[in-house]
Formats: sequence, C-alpha cells, structure tokens
Amino acid sequence: MEKDTADQPGAYWSSSVSQVTDTNVYVRGYDLEDLMGQIPFTAAIFLVIRGRIPSDHEIRALDAVLSGILDYGLEKPGTVAARFAVSANPSMAIGMSAACLSVGKHTLATEDSGRFIRATHAEFLGSGLTLEAFAEEKVNRMRAAKERIPGLGHPVFKVVDPRAERLRSIALQEGLWDQAAEVYEAVHKAFTKLPGKSDIPINDVGVMAAILLGLGFTPEEGTGVALLSTLPGVIAHVSEELSSGKPIRIVPRDSASYEGTTGRDFDADRLEAGWGPSGA
Repeated sequence: MEKDTADQPGAYWSSSVSQVTDTNVYVRGYDLEDLMGQIPFTAAIFLVIRGRIPSDHEIRALDAVLSGILDYGLEKPGTVAARFAVSANPSMAIGMSAACLSVGKHTLATEDSGRFIRATHAEFLGSGLTLEAFAEEKVNRMRAAKERIPGLGHPVFKVVDPRAERLRSIALQEGLWDQAAEVYEAVHKAFTKLPGKSDIPINDVGVMAAILLGLGFTPEEGTGVALLSTLPGVIAHVSEELSSGKPIRIVPRDSASYEGTTGRDFDADRLEAGWGPSGA
C-alpha cells in the first residue's frame, strides 16, 4: 500500500475520499475498477462514506435501511414538491433537487434523532441508574422542559410503525441493535406510559437513525443515507410526471381557501400611508 502524495503542504483542499490519476480512479484507496462488479452498491456506499469494506451483517442492515422508505406515495412533501417543480420545469434533476430540499426537521432527516440517541446513551452511561429508572427520569426532565423526543409518532401508523418494526427486526437478526438503540427504546417505552401517549410509535426515521449510528455513520451522514433511500421513489414519480403531459400543476381553487379581504380602498389607504394623491 502506497501513501497518497496528493496532500501537499499549502494545498487548497485535501481529501481522503478519492483520487484521480492519469490512469485510475481510487476510492478510499481502492482501484474503482476492482470494486465494480465485485461488491454490491450497498457495500460501495458504506465504503465511500465510512472508509472501509463492511461485513455481511452490516451490508444486510444497511440494505434494509436503503429499502425502508423507497416511497410513500403522494403523502410525502418531497414527492409533491418534485412533481410540482417538474410540471413547470420538465427536468429529472430539477425534480430530484426539489425533493431533496424538502427534507428536514419534520420529514425524513435522521440527524435530530441520531444526535438525541447518541447524547442520551452517553447520559445513561454516566447516570449510574438502571435503564428503566434512567428512561423515566429522562422523559420527566424533557416533559418539564417541554422538549420533544425526536423520531416518535406518525400521522397514520399508531402503536407500531410497520417499517420501523421490520428494520429493528433485521438489525436484531444481524446483531446490530446496540445498547444506544436499547436506551432509545427504553425512553420510548417510558414516554408511552404518559397519559394519551400509549399509541405513539417509534417511527421509521427514529429506527433508521439508531441503526445508522450503530453502523458508525454520523447523524449528518445518516440524513444523507436516508435521502439515498428515498430517491428511487422520487425518480419514479418524476418520470411519471414527465410522461403525464400535464404542465404547470396548481392547487385547485376548490381545495384552497382565501382568508384575506377584498374590495379594499386603494386610494384611501395610499393617502394614509403618506404617498399623496394618485397621479400626483
């Protein structure tokens, strides 16, 4: 193995991700030609982000995550944003960009859950409490501070999010449901003991965050992987929209309401604002 000499003193950028030479492309030190056809795309994703070739167990868990949110119909904001965008600007890249820009705090992004799971696990390790006692104390503290536990709840699924449950089952099977994930589960269990909270599940984003942390991804990398998992569905929807022949989609009038006023006196209000008489 030869050390890359591209990282020279005073270089504007340096990177350990990849290198292009006159004859080869190297990804994390491996010749890209050696990788092609020799490892599945899931393993290649893991390699390029985490910097090492994953085990079979890690591939199966990550592959499940990448299939976890292939699509969610027209109920996902990113899908609707993509279809609206390409109805005005018919381009696959535009549609995919619009979908990506719709990912964040309220949908798909795993980073808030990932940060919470990581920080809560560290708190538990330093608490000296049993898992159950710690979880109840954590929930009580958050409730008093009116803080939200990320990764809980779903507008449709109650008690159990079936996608989350399947992902958890696969992670357990592959030996990748670690202590941090167990602490997160315990906090969720304590939360559901509160009045009116018994039907709130850990959602797919919460479980994805736990698994991705266990695989070594940072919370921010987790959101990137979650984005990857949803892009095939976006491609399918954008393709469908492009072939539909329906340009410039709008919100139909009968599905929107106007709550402003009409018939306002422009001249009077203009004078009151200090503009002077019309035409002056």
